[in-house]
Amino acid sequence: MAELPIPDLPPARCSGRFTISTLLGMEEGGRGPYAPAEGSSCDSSQPTHLSSSTLCTRTFGYNTVDVVPAYEHYANSKGVGDPRKGRPSLADLHSILKPDPSRLRTPVSDLQQSNGLPEAGPEAALEEAEGELDRASVPEPVRFGWVKGVMIRCMLNIWGVILYLRLPWITAQAGIALTWLIILMSVTVTTITGLSISAISTNGKVKSGRGTYFLISRSLGPELGGSIGLIFAFANAVAVAMHTVGFAETVRDLLQEHNSLIVDPTNDIRIIGVITVTVLLGISLAGMEWEAKAQILFFLVILVSFINYLVGTVIPATAEKQAKGFFSYRADIFAQNFVPNWRGPEGSFFGLFSIFFPSATGILAGANISGDLKDPAVAIPKGTLMAIFWTTVSYLVLSATIGACVVRDASGSLNDSVAVGSPGCEGLACGFGWNFTACAQRQSCRYGLSNYYQSMSMVSGFGPLITAGIFGATLSSALACLVSAPKVFQCLCRDQLYPLIGFFGKGYGRNSEPIRGYMLTYVIAIGFILIAELNAIAPIISNFFLCSYALINFSCFHASITNSPGWRPSFRYYSKWAALFGAAVSVVIMFLLTWWAALIAFGIVIFLLGYVLYKKPDVNWGSSMQASSYNMALNYSVGLSEVDEHIKNYRQGQLVVCLVLTGPPNFRPALVDFVGTFTKNLSLMLCGNVLIGPRKQKMPESRLTADGHTKWLMKRKIKAFYTDVVAEDLRSGVQMLIQAAGLGKMRPNILVLGYKRDWRTASPQSLEDYVGILHDAFDFKYGVCLMRMKEGLNVSRVLQAHLDPTALASEQQASTIFQSEQGKKTIDIYWLFDDGGLTLLIPYLLGRKKRWGKCKIRVFVGGQINRMDEERKAPAQIPFLGTVCLSCSIKRFDDLIAPFRLNDGFKDEATVNEMRQGCPWKISDEEVDKNRAKSLRQVRLNEILLDYSRDAALIAITPPIGRKGRCPSSLYMAWLETLSQDLRPPVILTRGNQENVLTFYCQ
Repeated sequence: MAELPIPDLPPARCSGRFTISTLLGMEEGGRGPYAPAEGSSCDSSQPTHLSSSTLCTRTFGYNTVDVVPAYEHYANSKGVGDPRKGRPSLADLHSILKPDPSRLRTPVSDLQQSNGLPEAGPEAALEEAEGELDRASVPEPVRFGWVKGVMIRCMLNIWGVILYLRLPWITAQAGIALTWLIILMSVTVTTITGLSISAISTNGKVKSGRGTYFLISRSLGPELGGSIGLIFAFANAVAVAMHTVGFAETVRDLLQEHNSLIVDPTNDIRIIGVITVTVLLGISLAGMEWEAKAQILFFLVILVSFINYLVGTVIPATAEKQAKGFFSYRADIFAQNFVPNWRGPEGSFFGLFSIFFPSATGILAGANISGDLKDPAVAIPKGTLMAIFWTTVSYLVLSATIGACVVRDASGSLNDSVAVGSPGCEGLACGFGWNFTACAQRQSCRYGLSNYYQSMSMVSGFGPLITAGIFGATLSSALACLVSAPKVFQCLCRDQLYPLIGFFGKGYGRNSEPIRGYMLTYVIAIGFILIAELNAIAPIISNFFLCSYALINFSCFHASITNSPGWRPSFRYYSKWAALFGAAVSVVIMFLLTWWAALIAFGIVIFLLGYVLYKKPDVNWGSSMQASSYNMALNYSVGLSEVDEHIKNYRQGQLVVCLVLTGPPNFRPALVDFVGTFTKNLSLMLCGNVLIGPRKQKMPESRLTADGHTKWLMKRKIKAFYTDVVAEDLRSGVQMLIQAAGLGKMRPNILVLGYKRDWRTASPQSLEDYVGILHDAFDFKYGVCLMRMKEGLNVSRVLQAHLDPTALASEQQASTIFQSEQGKKTIDIYWLFDDGGLTLLIPYLLGRKKRWGKCKIRVFVGGQINRMDEERKAPAQIPFLGTVCLSCSIKRFDDLIAPFRLNDGFKDEATVNEMRQGCPWKISDEEVDKNRAKSLRQVRLNEILLDYSRDAALIAITPPIGRKGRCPSSLYMAWLETLSQDLRPPVILTRGNQENVLTFYCQ
């Protein structure tokens, strides 16, 4: 995003880039040749009472209420149309200002610095100093990068108890081939989900303390967002128990080897598990910083244990290890373990899949703390996908290496060694001098891949390091889940979607730690720890995580398929169809694992969904569900245009959102194509035509042509309605359309019309009516979009005007620039004034279409050089533009307005009004003088457009607003003419209604 700075500083040239610091020829401490005199007022009027306490600021070198775009106005928007503090309202800019100096307030210091306002008084300075002290006393929350905050956290959560204690056993049961298939199936689901969560998490900023639930609920809506939040929080709470039981199982095995059991094997797991989860709770309560330090330590321990294991596989096996089934790398061992050998009640493909899948479910550990990341939009995609890649590699390597080194059955007894080829010896170990036939036939072998869960420790070079790795993996995963579950649940509680849970939403400390949520998670974890059986807990978690992943993928698909303008993730490497596939696969696997558990999970989701639909919570998150409701209404409405009317189906009503004054649509195809391009599958356009003349004369024409124009639009594949009104003049007809169009929430909010090229030669009244239409649009809170093309818009001189509907529909379709591929050109946006973002939104929507998709969007923003460093921290990077020398001539502008000047010789207002009687479009000498600087700004901006946007595919500009009753129509049209003249590309003059249409936050 390039910034057009206010010329408050001397020209400066940056290396490799340029700064338009002399944009309007004004220098610090000096005056340009056309600077307004001292004491000149805002937009040619006195200081006034404004709705938002906005004062006159120097924007582009002249005093005006109209301010340049400010990043903070688009941060944390709660809804479309919310007023932003510091931005003037449309009434402030457009209506006649009434002097009321007593109501003016002293602006805050930051606005003074950024907009060039007068210095505040001592009291304001004291308040500012106190505010700075207060802000300085609040400590900054802890923030993490993508490695420490996401990748390491996800890898630790993925590397859990299953890796060390169950993956070798799964390899023995399923064989290396099917184990790889289980791993790759799990990774397919998690990778697709990782891509989906990356897209969701980069669709706007996330505040501190918000996690996965926040991202998904704001995307999908409260109906399904609440369900997934509750399920995901519960799944993480149960995962704490699973990893803690894995840790306790290892400790129990160590005690058993030394004959030091506390009570018995089962109760020992319970006792150790409760003590462990209590210690982890203490670490979590110590805060995020301590928890992050503990995670780094666990990560290093796991890496050392991996290296230790790989070294152990190449060390020649001792007799003791051979007795336990380890013989180093052997091709025949690999071949035997390559195929499955099912045993026990879990001996099936999906039975083993349900046990393994929780080991792939840590991918959301980073997204769960998205509010605690420095840059979630970069950290979550990068860290999550890297974690998935490296953990997948580790799983595949581990299963292949241990499957090539260890046989399935071994007794562990040194007395079972025999000579190679001894009679009566069966099994692969016989070829290595060991006879495990007896225990294998009785299925009483204590060692081997199929029987000994601690096979990795036995294979490794130094067993205690593997034990340390198990401790690190289990404790880190348990700690990550113990942190994630309360944060997700806290956000859910604060939304108050469900009753009786608000108590757990309270946060403590600078990071708003959910201490009450920690205690609830602690209680749930202890409840599942008491089961004390890892193979029973893992399938429970698998179903809940699969359900969560299905909803996450569906939310990504749903947000993409609705084509909502609010869905614009910066992460591009996702597919809506892959997300849908991921959702479907997750559901299928749920039922293949445990059908009754899947039914219970879906029953819970449906119950929670039904509750939210019944209660209808008072939330508005701009979700894809809302966009879907709009799309359904849009498609059904447009579909009605293709259905012949029948008396039994009589209805009234039209649905619109964008009103386009096309006249007969076939006369202005470029205007129709332009609006149709960015509204297609997004919103609805209404083509309005005003038939001027007596009603009796024009009504037959209206009835005759309406159907033909609708068919013409359908043939051109434009999703729009056509409507016409009969009025005595153009302005009256447009007023009817503006007020009457729309139904309920689906009302027009943008008025699009062509630029009046013949304003200098047309009748003065038509000029007054044209500018009056713009004033009417602003009065009714519309945004305005004027389209100007070098060759003009009206092709009626080329076409023969048809009255026959059949002829209208069958006439040859005119080709326009908006129907052709644009290639690698640029769409240049000159966002000169803070209009709410409409100037940005329309070109962005246009750029999403295939024909314009290769175009690079360049944004030039009006501002000050001394704010550029601050603004560069915003999501849109703001490079500098280069020094331009001023060489503007005003002769052409003077010639432009000369026929419309009153030449009153600076007489008093009463005399001027008398001279202007009957010709309000005339410009007095005082008006020319007062608006001199503003006029020259248009001259200079046009030079910049010619210099930098000559070869653009499209130029979008924020035009100035002419104050109603103070700015003659001819002067305002001269500004628009000067600003957009001599430009080859189509020019879109877009002005929002000063209410937000976009935000940088995902809420």
